Amino acid sequence: LKCDAVVSEISAGPGTVNFTINRELLAKTVLQQVLKDGSEYGVKSELFSTVPRQKAVIEFSSPNIAKKFHIGHLRSTIVGNFIANLKVALGHEVTRINYLGDWGMQFGLLGVGFQRFGNKEKLKSSPLQHLFEVYVQINKAAEDENTKELAKDFFRKLEEHDEQTLSLWKQFRDLSIKEYIRIYKRLGVHFDEYSGESFYQEKSQEVLKMLEDKGLLQKTTKGTGIVDLSEKKDLSSFSTVMRSDGTSLYITRQVNLAAAIDRMNKHSWDTMIYVTDKSQSNHFQHLFQILKLMGYDWAERCQHVSFGLVQGMKTRRGEVIFLEDVLNEVRSRMLQNMASAKTTKEIEDPMETAEKVGLAALIIQDFRGLLSSDYQFSWDRALQSRGDTGVFLQYTHARLHSLEQMHGNKQLTDVNVACLQEPDAISVLQHLLRYDEVLYRSSQDLQPKHIVSYLLTLSHLAAVAHKTLPVKGSAPEVAQARLCLFQAARSVLANGMKLLGITPVTQM
Repeated sequence: LKCDAVVSEISAGPGTVNFTINRELLAKTVLQQVLKDGSEYGVKSELFSTVPRQKAVIEFSSPNIAKKFHIGHLRSTIVGNFIANLKVALGHEVTRINYLGDWGMQFGLLGVGFQRFGNKEKLKSSPLQHLFEVYVQINKAAEDENTKELAKDFFRKLEEHDEQTLSLWKQFRDLSIKEYIRIYKRLGVHFDEYSGESFYQEKSQEVLKMLEDKGLLQKTTKGTGIVDLSEKKDLSSFSTVMRSDGTSLYITRQVNLAAAIDRMNKHSWDTMIYVTDKSQSNHFQHLFQILKLMGYDWAERCQHVSFGLVQGMKTRRGEVIFLEDVLNEVRSRMLQNMASAKTTKEIEDPMETAEKVGLAALIIQDFRGLLSSDYQFSWDRALQSRGDTGVFLQYTHARLHSLEQMHGNKQLTDVNVACLQEPDAISVLQHLLRYDEVLYRSSQDLQPKHIVSYLLTLSHLAAVAHKTLPVKGSAPEVAQARLCLFQAARSVLANGMKLLGITPVTQM
């Protein structure tokens, strides 16, 4: 074996062959690449050169109007956002869809409830909260037969497109979406399309007809409509698609069937991903099976990304009902922590910083394990500034940023890499070199944990190097080389955080 420009030394030990890499070349190549590619570093790697660019539709978040926005919706929101960010970064075309629960018998109840307990002012100022309160009140009254009848009546009018009823429903829906958009903005999340069960009411009747025409729809003795999914056609596995009274089921298979078929026609996607909790795995399995039976071979390209349940997420006011409660809670706890920390400097906008750092804490606590695992949520653990938390990532990013500010943050091009030979510098460089592999792994299994553990390690390595390789007081050449190293680390840290849905802060 001969040495070359890359391998500077080869030696044999007992049962091993040792290769020493040319460290100057390592430093030069990595730093040039990171600073040249900027936000596209890692994505431009040859690992991705054979991956075809695709059209992806991702359905995530999907809360129900007038019902609790529970913590599962928060998980779906941040997981779906991560998958969409990753796909966009890798050059795919992504459509983000929020599929609202905006139809069904509960709107009969809600309509009656609003006529009885509703308040137009409250509806305008805080629609989600007011509709939820009305829904709770009317649910208590719903034991009464008369109320039940009125609710059925209201919903029937909705289905018949009675103008007055429909306009009230539309008001509930529009105001709720407006409110959701405002809250999603705080999360840094946006959607290209808000659709919902209501859009597919008529189409779902067409789907039932298609199932019937293809001989897939069977009626039970009770009159419900089912599709046989068993291998031997012995009904050992089946899916119910129609109630005995002919109305569409809630979470209606045929509504979801209609939505899937419609999206294929509209977006002609290569892959469609549904992000929901694992209790719905069965539902999606059935959905994909029925589509296949209907002769849609693209059903193979549908995917359900499922996640586990979160326990113990409570705010100081008690149980989480609104997403906004969680965001306010994390912001106020973070503000408190920042105020009591000795290191906190005067920050221009403490509220905004607390919000971004708090959000990082939520996201990292959620993304550290496998998505399919349940976990116990803990505010204290999430908001610790030391240890493997989102707060630590933000703190590292802010420190590296202020280092650049202090020493002039000009783009460093001509650096003497011979000054970066210390073990702590090499560790950071080697880690930066691995970034594309981590992105590749996450792109294969759609798990954010690979990126999370990469960024936490990067932050620890950078923190050590920050201590042992001072910029201040070093010879100009050495200072410049080190500054370049820290700039590269901060750049990759920021890229990774953004993919996860975190906005890096520059001071805290």
